[in-house]
Amino acid sequence: MNTARSAVLRLLVPLCLAATISHALAAPPAKSAEDRYIAARDAAIEKITAMYDAGNAHDAARKAEEAASADLGAQMRAILNEPARADFGPAKLNIDAFAKGDEGFGMLDGLRFDALLGSNGEKAGQDGADGKYVGPKAHIVVTTQTLFERWLRAHKNWWDKGAKNVPQQIGAALRDESFYTQAVSSGAAVVNFNSLPVAKLEGASFAYAMLAGRTQDEFPDEADNVFVSAIANGKVYIAYGAIDPQVKIPACIAIRTGYKKKAEQADDDFRSGKIDRKAYDRLGNLRQQGEDAYKRCFTQNAPKQASFAEATRQAEKLLWAALNAR
Repeated sequence: MNTARSAVLRLLVPLCLAATISHALAAPPAKSAEDRYIAARDAAIEKITAMYDAGNAHDAARKAEEAASADLGAQMRAILNEPARADFGPAKLNIDAFAKGDEGFGMLDGLRFDALLGSNGEKAGQDGADGKYVGPKAHIVVTTQTLFERWLRAHKNWWDKGAKNVPQQIGAALRDESFYTQAVSSGAAVVNFNSLPVAKLEGASFAYAMLAGRTQDEFPDEADNVFVSAIANGKVYIAYGAIDPQVKIPACIAIRTGYKKKAEQADDDFRSGKIDRKAYDRLGNLRQQGEDAYKRCFTQNAPKQASFAEATRQAEKLLWAALNAR
Protein backbone atom coordinates (compact mmCIF):
# COMPACT_ATOMS: atom_id res chain seq x y z
CA MET A 1 0.00 0.00 0.00
CA ASN A 2 2.83 2.43 0.97
CA THR A 3 4.81 1.43 -2.13
CA ALA A 4 1.86 2.25 -4.40
CA ARG A 5 1.33 5.61 -2.70
CA SER A 6 5.03 6.46 -3.08
CA ALA A 7 4.89 5.64 -6.76
CA VAL A 8 1.90 7.94 -7.25
CA LEU A 9 3.63 10.76 -5.38
CA ARG A 10 6.76 10.33 -7.51
CA LEU A 11 4.59 10.85 -10.57
CA LEU A 12 2.61 13.80 -9.18
CA VAL A 13 5.52 15.93 -7.91
CA PRO A 14 7.22 16.39 -11.32
CA LEU A 15 3.82 17.05 -12.93
CA CYS A 16 2.95 19.76 -10.36
CA LEU A 17 6.40 21.31 -10.70
CA ALA A 18 6.11 21.34 -14.49
CA ALA A 19 2.66 22.91 -14.27
CA THR A 20 3.94 25.60 -11.89
CA ILE A 21 6.88 26.46 -14.17
CA SER A 22 4.63 26.47 -17.22
CA HIS A 23 2.19 28.84 -15.50
CA ALA A 24 4.99 31.18 -14.42
CA LEU A 25 6.37 31.33 -17.95
CA ALA A 26 2.99 31.79 -19.55
CA ALA A 27 1.70 34.49 -17.17
CA PRO A 28 4.21 37.27 -16.37
CA PRO A 29 3.35 39.50 -13.40
CA ALA A 30 0.53 41.90 -14.18
CA LYS A 31 1.52 45.53 -14.60
CA SER A 32 0.60 47.82 -11.76
CA ALA A 33 -1.69 50.79 -12.28
CA GLU A 34 1.38 53.06 -12.12
CA ASP A 35 3.18 50.95 -14.75
CA ARG A 36 0.18 51.23 -17.04
CA TYR A 37 0.04 54.98 -16.50
CA ILE A 38 3.75 55.43 -17.33
CA ALA A 39 3.44 53.26 -20.45
CA ALA A 40 0.41 55.26 -21.65
CA ARG A 41 2.13 58.57 -20.88
CA ASP A 42 5.31 57.62 -22.74
CA ALA A 43 3.32 56.40 -25.74
CA ALA A 44 1.38 59.69 -25.81
CA ILE A 45 4.62 61.69 -25.64
CA GLU A 46 6.17 59.82 -28.55
CA LYS A 47 3.03 60.09 -30.66
CA ILE A 48 2.37 63.78 -29.99
CA THR A 49 6.02 64.82 -30.32
CA ALA A 50 6.16 63.13 -33.73
CA MET A 51 2.96 64.91 -34.78
CA TYR A 52 4.34 68.33 -33.90
CA ASP A 53 7.71 67.52 -35.47
CA ALA A 54 5.91 66.75 -38.73
CA GLY A 55 4.86 70.40 -38.78
CA ASN A 56 1.52 69.98 -40.48
CA ALA A 57 -0.71 68.35 -37.90
CA HIS A 58 -1.16 70.91 -35.10
CA ASP A 59 -4.95 70.56 -34.89
CA ALA A 60 -4.67 66.79 -34.75
CA ALA A 61 -1.85 67.06 -32.20
CA ARG A 62 -3.92 69.30 -29.95
CA LYS A 63 -6.80 66.83 -30.08
CA ALA A 64 -4.37 64.02 -29.26
CA GLU A 65 -3.10 66.05 -26.28
CA GLU A 66 -6.64 66.56 -25.01
CA ALA A 67 -7.40 62.85 -25.35
CA ALA A 68 -4.14 61.87 -23.62
CA SER A 69 -4.75 64.33 -20.79
CA ALA A 70 -8.27 63.00 -20.23
CA ASP A 71 -7.14 59.35 -20.24
CA LEU A 72 -4.08 59.89 -18.04
CA GLY A 73 -6.05 62.14 -15.68
CA ALA A 74 -8.62 59.37 -15.18
CA GLN A 75 -5.85 56.86 -14.49
CA MET A 76 -4.17 59.21 -12.01
CA ARG A 77 -7.44 59.85 -10.16
CA ALA A 78 -7.89 56.09 -9.79
CA ILE A 79 -4.31 55.67 -8.53
CA LEU A 80 -4.48 58.47 -5.95
CA ASN A 81 -8.16 58.41 -4.93
CA GLU A 82 -7.81 61.95 -3.58
CA PRO A 83 -10.80 63.80 -2.10
CA ALA A 84 -11.78 67.29 -3.24
CA ARG A 85 -10.24 70.32 -1.54
CA ALA A 86 -12.33 73.18 -0.18
CA ASP A 87 -11.85 76.39 -2.21
CA PHE A 88 -10.06 74.47 -4.97
CA GLY A 89 -11.38 73.24 -8.29
CA PRO A 90 -11.59 69.60 -9.44
CA ALA A 91 -8.40 67.60 -9.78
CA LYS A 92 -6.68 67.65 -13.16
CA LEU A 93 -3.53 66.09 -14.53
CA ASN A 94 -0.40 68.07 -13.61
CA ILE A 95 1.19 67.54 -17.03
CA ASP A 96 0.97 70.68 -19.18
CA ALA A 97 2.81 69.52 -22.31
CA PHE A 98 3.31 66.23 -24.16
CA ALA A 99 5.70 67.38 -26.89
CA LYS A 100 9.40 67.16 -26.06
CA GLY A 101 10.98 70.59 -26.01
CA ASP A 102 7.75 72.45 -25.29
CA GLU A 103 7.59 74.83 -22.34
CA GLY A 104 6.24 72.90 -19.37
CA PHE A 105 7.34 69.49 -20.67
CA GLY A 106 8.47 67.07 -17.97
CA MET A 107 6.39 68.31 -15.05
CA LEU A 108 5.68 66.01 -12.12
CA ASP A 109 3.19 63.18 -12.69
CA GLY A 110 0.28 63.74 -10.34
CA LEU A 111 -3.01 65.52 -9.83
CA ARG A 112 -3.28 69.30 -9.50
CA PHE A 113 -5.99 71.27 -7.71
CA ASP A 114 -6.20 74.95 -8.70
CA ALA A 115 -7.64 77.60 -6.37
CA LEU A 116 -11.03 78.91 -7.38
CA LEU A 117 -9.99 82.52 -6.72
CA GLY A 118 -7.08 84.67 -7.81
CA SER A 119 -4.87 86.85 -5.62
CA ASN A 120 -7.24 89.77 -6.17
CA GLY A 121 -10.22 87.80 -4.84
CA GLU A 122 -11.86 87.49 -8.25
CA LYS A 123 -12.82 84.20 -9.87
CA ALA A 124 -9.79 82.48 -11.41
CA GLY A 125 -9.62 81.19 -14.95
CA GLN A 126 -11.18 84.20 -16.66
CA ASP A 127 -10.60 87.91 -17.23
CA GLY A 128 -11.11 90.14 -14.22
CA ALA A 129 -12.72 93.56 -13.90
CA ASP A 130 -9.57 95.18 -15.30
CA GLY A 131 -9.65 92.98 -18.40
CA LYS A 132 -6.57 90.98 -17.34
CA TYR A 133 -6.59 87.21 -16.90
CA VAL A 134 -6.97 86.07 -13.29
CA GLY A 135 -4.76 83.10 -12.46
CA PRO A 136 -5.40 80.84 -9.45
CA LYS A 137 -3.90 82.16 -6.23
CA ALA A 138 -2.62 78.71 -5.21
CA HIS A 139 -2.16 75.16 -6.45
CA ILE A 140 -1.91 71.73 -4.82
CA VAL A 141 -0.15 68.78 -6.48
CA VAL A 142 -0.38 65.22 -5.18
CA THR A 143 1.47 62.11 -6.32
CA THR A 144 2.62 58.78 -4.90
CA GLN A 145 6.10 58.28 -3.47
CA THR A 146 6.86 55.66 -6.10
CA LEU A 147 5.81 57.93 -8.99
CA PHE A 148 7.83 60.71 -7.38
CA GLU A 149 10.91 58.46 -7.25
CA ARG A 150 10.45 57.51 -10.92
CA TRP A 151 10.24 61.18 -11.82
CA LEU A 152 13.41 61.93 -9.87
CA ARG A 153 15.36 59.23 -11.73
CA ALA A 154 14.14 60.57 -15.08
CA HIS A 155 15.28 64.08 -14.10
CA LYS A 156 18.72 63.15 -12.79
CA ASN A 157 20.36 64.83 -15.82
CA TRP A 158 17.38 66.80 -17.11
CA TRP A 159 19.31 70.02 -17.59
CA ASP A 160 22.56 70.39 -19.50
CA LYS A 161 25.92 69.90 -17.82
CA GLY A 162 26.85 72.87 -15.69
CA ALA A 163 23.28 73.44 -14.49
CA LYS A 164 22.23 72.11 -11.11
CA ASN A 165 19.80 69.24 -11.46
CA VAL A 166 17.33 67.86 -8.93
CA PRO A 167 18.81 65.91 -5.98
CA GLN A 168 17.98 62.21 -6.11
CA GLN A 169 16.72 61.83 -2.53
CA ILE A 170 13.09 62.80 -1.89
CA GLY A 171 13.78 65.00 1.16
CA ALA A 172 16.67 66.80 -0.51
CA ALA A 173 14.63 67.31 -3.69
CA LEU A 174 11.72 68.84 -1.78
CA ARG A 175 14.11 71.37 -0.23
CA ASP A 176 15.67 72.34 -3.55
CA GLU A 177 14.47 75.14 -5.84
CA SER A 178 15.48 73.20 -8.96
CA PHE A 179 12.83 70.60 -8.14
CA TYR A 180 10.01 73.14 -8.06
CA THR A 181 11.24 74.75 -11.28
CA GLN A 182 11.13 71.42 -13.13
CA ALA A 183 8.14 69.83 -11.40
CA VAL A 184 5.50 72.54 -11.10
CA SER A 185 6.72 75.83 -12.56
CA SER A 186 6.26 76.74 -16.18
CA GLY A 187 8.04 79.64 -17.86
CA ALA A 188 10.07 80.88 -14.87
CA ALA A 189 12.66 79.57 -12.44
CA VAL A 190 11.77 79.22 -8.76
CA VAL A 191 14.28 80.81 -6.34
CA ASN A 192 14.46 79.99 -2.65
CA PHE A 193 14.81 83.05 -0.39
CA ASN A 194 14.47 81.33 2.98
CA SER A 195 13.06 78.25 4.62
CA LEU A 196 9.96 78.85 6.76
CA PRO A 197 9.50 77.31 10.23
CA VAL A 198 6.25 75.43 9.64
CA ALA A 199 5.09 72.75 12.04
CA LYS A 200 4.96 69.15 10.78
CA LEU A 201 1.35 67.97 10.83
CA GLU A 202 0.30 64.76 12.55
CA GLY A 203 0.65 61.79 10.19
CA ALA A 204 3.29 63.44 8.04
CA SER A 205 6.80 61.99 8.06
CA PHE A 206 8.23 65.10 6.38
CA ALA A 207 7.24 68.75 5.96
CA TYR A 208 9.07 71.71 4.47
CA ALA A 209 8.20 75.25 3.44
CA MET A 210 10.14 77.97 1.70
CA LEU A 211 9.75 81.63 0.94
CA ALA A 212 10.24 82.01 -2.79
CA GLY A 213 9.97 84.04 -5.94
CA ARG A 214 10.10 83.39 -9.67
CA THR A 215 12.44 84.86 -12.21
CA GLN A 216 13.48 84.68 -15.83
CA ASP A 217 16.62 86.69 -15.20
CA GLU A 218 18.21 87.95 -11.98
CA PHE A 219 17.25 87.23 -8.39
CA PRO A 220 13.96 89.04 -7.58
CA ASP A 221 13.81 92.01 -5.21
CA GLU A 222 11.01 90.46 -3.16
CA ALA A 223 9.62 87.08 -2.16
CA ASP A 224 6.01 86.83 -3.33
CA ASN A 225 5.31 83.07 -3.13
CA VAL A 226 5.50 80.19 -0.70
CA PHE A 227 6.13 76.55 -1.60
CA VAL A 228 5.29 73.77 0.86
CA SER A 229 5.68 70.00 0.72
CA ALA A 230 4.89 66.99 2.86
CA ILE A 231 5.10 63.20 2.79
CA ALA A 232 2.27 61.21 4.35
CA ASN A 233 0.64 57.81 3.81
CA GLY A 234 2.82 56.90 0.84
CA LYS A 235 2.03 60.14 -1.00
CA VAL A 236 3.89 63.39 -1.67
CA TYR A 237 1.96 66.65 -1.30
CA ILE A 238 3.15 69.94 -2.81
CA ALA A 239 1.42 73.31 -2.69
CA TYR A 240 2.44 76.76 -3.79
CA GLY A 241 0.85 80.16 -4.06
CA ALA A 242 1.08 83.92 -3.85
CA ILE A 243 1.41 85.66 -0.48
CA ASP A 244 0.24 89.03 0.74
CA PRO A 245 2.14 91.00 1.82
CA GLN A 246 5.30 90.22 -0.07
CA VAL A 247 8.55 90.01 1.90
CA LYS A 248 10.82 92.84 0.81
CA ILE A 249 13.85 94.36 2.56
CA PRO A 250 14.89 97.74 1.10
CA ALA A 251 18.28 97.73 2.86
CA CYS A 252 19.23 94.49 1.11
CA ILE A 253 18.07 95.82 -2.25
CA ALA A 254 20.26 98.89 -1.69
CA ILE A 255 23.31 96.67 -1.19
CA ARG A 256 22.75 94.93 -4.51
CA THR A 257 22.05 98.24 -6.26
CA GLY A 258 25.42 99.49 -5.03
CA TYR A 259 27.20 96.52 -6.60
CA LYS A 260 25.31 97.03 -9.87
CA LYS A 261 26.52 100.60 -10.05
CA LYS A 262 30.09 99.46 -9.39
CA ALA A 263 29.76 96.88 -12.17
CA GLU A 264 28.41 99.46 -14.62
CA GLN A 265 31.22 101.88 -13.72
CA ALA A 266 33.83 99.14 -14.21
CA ASP A 267 32.37 98.31 -17.62
CA ASP A 268 32.51 101.98 -18.63
CA ASP A 269 36.08 102.39 -17.36
CA PHE A 270 37.25 99.31 -19.25
CA ARG A 271 35.60 100.36 -22.50
CA SER A 272 37.00 103.87 -22.24
CA GLY A 273 40.50 102.63 -21.45
CA LYS A 274 40.65 104.02 -17.91
CA ILE A 275 41.51 100.52 -16.65
CA ASP A 276 43.16 97.62 -18.47
CA ARG A 277 42.00 94.00 -18.68
CA LYS A 278 44.10 92.92 -15.70
CA ALA A 279 42.60 95.59 -13.46
CA TYR A 280 39.11 94.82 -14.74
CA ASP A 281 39.51 91.11 -14.05
CA ARG A 282 40.75 91.80 -10.52
CA LEU A 283 37.38 93.35 -9.72
CA GLY A 284 35.72 89.98 -10.25
CA ASN A 285 32.07 89.48 -11.12
CA LEU A 286 30.60 92.46 -9.29
CA ARG A 287 27.02 91.61 -10.25
CA GLN A 288 27.35 88.12 -8.77
CA GLN A 289 29.00 89.57 -5.68
CA GLY A 290 26.06 91.90 -5.30
CA GLU A 291 23.57 89.06 -5.65
CA ASP A 292 25.43 86.98 -3.07
CA ALA A 293 25.54 89.93 -0.66
CA TYR A 294 21.82 90.53 -1.20
CA LYS A 295 21.00 86.89 -0.40
CA ARG A 296 23.08 86.98 2.79
CA CYS A 297 21.38 90.18 3.87
CA PHE A 298 17.92 88.78 3.17
CA THR A 299 18.60 85.51 5.01
CA GLN A 300 19.81 87.41 8.09
CA ASN A 301 17.04 90.01 8.18
CA ALA A 302 13.91 88.37 6.76
CA PRO A 303 12.97 86.43 9.92
CA LYS A 304 12.78 89.76 11.80
CA GLN A 305 10.07 91.10 9.47
CA ALA A 306 6.36 91.00 10.31
CA SER A 307 5.76 89.95 6.70
CA PHE A 308 7.92 86.86 7.30
CA ALA A 309 5.70 85.72 10.17
CA GLU A 310 2.63 86.29 8.00
CA ALA A 311 4.20 84.31 5.14
CA THR A 312 4.81 81.44 7.57
CA ARG A 313 1.16 81.52 8.64
CA GLN A 314 0.00 81.47 5.03
CA ALA A 315 2.40 78.61 4.24
CA GLU A 316 0.99 76.53 7.12
CA LYS A 317 -2.55 77.19 5.91
CA LEU A 318 -1.56 76.00 2.44
CA LEU A 319 0.07 72.90 3.92
CA TRP A 320 -3.15 72.06 5.76
CA ALA A 321 -5.09 72.43 2.52
CA ALA A 322 -2.65 70.17 0.69
CA LEU A 323 -3.03 67.42 3.29
CA ASN A 324 -6.76 68.08 3.53
CA ALA A 325 -6.28 68.59 7.27
CA ARG A 326 -8.91 70.21 9.45
